[in-house]
Amino acid sequence: MNIAILDDYQDVVKNLSCFSLLKDHEVSIFTDTPVSIDKLIQRLYDKDAIVLIRERTQITDQLISHLPKLKLISQTGKISHHIDLATCLTHNVAIAEGIGSPVAPAELCWSLVLAASRHLVPYASNLKTGLWQNSGELGLGRTLQGLTFGIWGYGRIGKRIANYANAFGMKVLIWGSVSSRAQAVEDGFNAAMSKQDFFSQSDIISLHLRLNDATRGCVNFEDLQQMKNDALLVNTSRAELIEKSALPRSLLTGKPGFAALDVFDSEPAGIETEPLLNMPNVLCTPHLGYVEKNSYELYFKSAFENVIDFFNGKPQNIVNITRT
Repeated sequence: MNIAILDDYQDVVKNLSCFSLLKDHEVSIFTDTPVSIDKLIQRLYDKDAIVLIRERTQITDQLISHLPKLKLISQTGKISHHIDLATCLTHNVAIAEGIGSPVAPAELCWSLVLAASRHLVPYASNLKTGLWQNSGELGLGRTLQGLTFGIWGYGRIGKRIANYANAFGMKVLIWGSVSSRAQAVEDGFNAAMSKQDFFSQSDIISLHLRLNDATRGCVNFEDLQQMKNDALLVNTSRAELIEKSALPRSLLTGKPGFAALDVFDSEPAGIETEPLLNMPNVLCTPHLGYVEKNSYELYFKSAFENVIDFFNGKPQNIVNITRT
């Protein structure tokens, strides 16, 4: 089969142990994302299968309708808003869902919390220029013990973060659905009485929600204005959870005082188009939540096995039912 692997920014997929699973197939790996849809169509025109790296490429009717040989899209991780399932069904393209893990994104989130709280990046960067104990305009960092850690979204990642915070001696405050708040209380944590209380009482807030119509823009400018002047907002989930332009606008008013982000409205993000990258009180990482060796081996092994099973006539983990 003729298989394409898209958006391998770091050109590392070919070095994974699980890549040997595709040894009997013709594989093309692309390390950049085309600016134009025509260029993407040209790349994929003769492909039988596409392996997606999470949500880096949008799968739309404009794309699928011009790929006559395409039979399968194999997703690394879980299916999200980037794939138009109805369109794929119309064009008889099967979608195979992979598996995910909360470990890497939870660990990255906590790394950002620690680094942003102690201003580690500016301290380290300034040290290399000869400045000793200098964090620029950020001043002193702070410890976490005794602070209130707010978590919006008490799923697999949110639960891990709650336990991390508990281990650091923090007070955990949960916001989210009625059922998630009830589960948090059952697990020994506190649930906020209201959205306003959640934002105003938390010293650190971390978002752990899936993006859908209900959660898109669920954090707005007014919510951010409820936060403390020295509070930290962490987002390793989806940029679109926050109302567009609300975060940079609110940061300029001093509420919250800091942010740590792994996700952006447009990715790959650049300093010319993303104002948050130019703000000294914002720690930014390039969407690394799942980008590490163990996660790649886990995600790609599942995605490659789904490709092999499909073309061997034993399709697994298909989330849409294709026509015969």
